[in-house]
Amino acid sequence: MRHFITILTLLLVFVGSAQTTQEIFESFKLQERRDVQYYFPPNLDDTKKYPLIVVLDANYLFDQVVAASKYYSQFHGMPESIIVGINQSKNSIRLDDCAFDLENGLPSEKGKKFYEFIGMELIPYLDLNYSTAPFKMIFGYDITANFQNYWLFKDNSVFDAYVSISPTLAPEMESRVPMRLNTFDKQIFYQLIVEGEQNDDTPKIMALDNGIKALEKETLHYFFDQYDKADHISVVTYGIGKAFDNVFGMFKPISPKEYKTQILTSEEPVYQYLENKYQGIVDLFGFSKPVELNDIMAIYAATRKKEDLESLKSLSDLCKKEYPDTMLGFYFEGEYYEQMGEPKKALKTFEKAFQMEEIDFLTKEMALEKMDALKADFGF
Repeated sequence: MRHFITILTLLLVFVGSAQTTQEIFESFKLQERRDVQYYFPPNLDDTKKYPLIVVLDANYLFDQVVAASKYYSQFHGMPESIIVGINQSKNSIRLDDCAFDLENGLPSEKGKKFYEFIGMELIPYLDLNYSTAPFKMIFGYDITANFQNYWLFKDNSVFDAYVSISPTLAPEMESRVPMRLNTFDKQIFYQLIVEGEQNDDTPKIMALDNGIKALEKETLHYFFDQYDKADHISVVTYGIGKAFDNVFGMFKPISPKEYKTQILTSEEPVYQYLENKYQGIVDLFGFSKPVELNDIMAIYAATRKKEDLESLKSLSDLCKKEYPDTMLGFYFEGEYYEQMGEPKKALKTFEKAFQMEEIDFLTKEMALEKMDALKADFGF
């Protein structure tokens, strides 16, 4: 309980310090003005790309999504993101936005206009004015969780990740969603989050879950999380962080478990694991991520454990690019030459490392010890 209170306190601090703004968006499609909220990471950098997260039911979800995003980007490897929330509680406008025909399950006339407002006005506006990444994510709750599924009906979906929290499903949606997910060749995430409390929608939600689970699609990343102690209201708080955890799991630093069960057991060169991890981020999310020091140290430890000298050389080259002012690159290269039986090259390389900045466990004293040992052993 104390741990939960600590996390909740941190989330509230993050919301209070978030770079959030509100504006009235004049929509040509809707022929009306809409209340929209934005969150922009501090120190926006035009050279970086930021995933775009669209939040329906922003009156309920926006602050929690922003807080979780801040928390996960600071502590759990998630990339900083631009978040836009559409407020829909005033005069119960969400019911009009997301209304559907009770017979065919398709959006009402107002729903079609709301759909176009998001896809043809709001998102293009953000793409044009900010450094957004190709990767886009959407959150919906209850009736808005159902509405977001309509973007799956497009051949080229605007969104790459869908977070559906306790959806109130339109007719046939439990069969239409699996059918549509099965048609996509691009990588797509679909997260279904439900409470343990049973209601009228439960049978359809379970049918939806079974339908998606039955798909054999390598490009589909499906997650189903049911929180037995949550009700229809509290499930929102339970689910948002887990959704980020699932979708952006690739951004996490290499864990001790990952090191033991995947890197050390792989028959591929150790460096290949690191290369695949970061290239996978580019391929899936459309932007690169700086290589974390934690990951470099994990690969370094594995090169020593598996005596993979070629990976050590590749790692040294990478460090010269990623951490050019530090000892990392030259120190690793010095060890490579040392292990290859080239003491003169090793000595010169450790001398270069000695002149660079210390980092992590690497100190000038360590480089000096290497230099003294080589001189003593080979009489330089």
